[in-house]
Amino acid sequence: MASRNISVSEASRPVLPRHAKLKFDETRQVWVILAPERVLAPDEIAVEVLKLCDGVRSVGNMVDLLAAKYVADRGAIATDVIAMLQDLADKGFLTQAREKTS
Repeated sequence: MASRNISVSEASRPVLPRHAKLKFDETRQVWVILAPERVLAPDEIAVEVLKLCDGVRSVGNMVDLLAAKYVADRGAIATDVIAMLQDLADKGFLTQAREKTS
């Protein structure tokens, strides 16, 4: 299973794997990641980052967007975002976007 895990860096382009979906749970009024036999309820900041994980944007680009939006130190945001995404990747909730082949 370790081979599925990714090592998150600013160059990574993370995306939720096919089996996981980020969805707003109307009943509980919270965002959740739904995966087979697992549900994760990320906090508001994690949800904002996860919404950017489209497989197109790099982590570095996400950090730039968040630093501008919150007028915060880019280095601090990069450290926190990479750590959070790595934790989710280690748990199987993120994967690396694949290059499109023509």
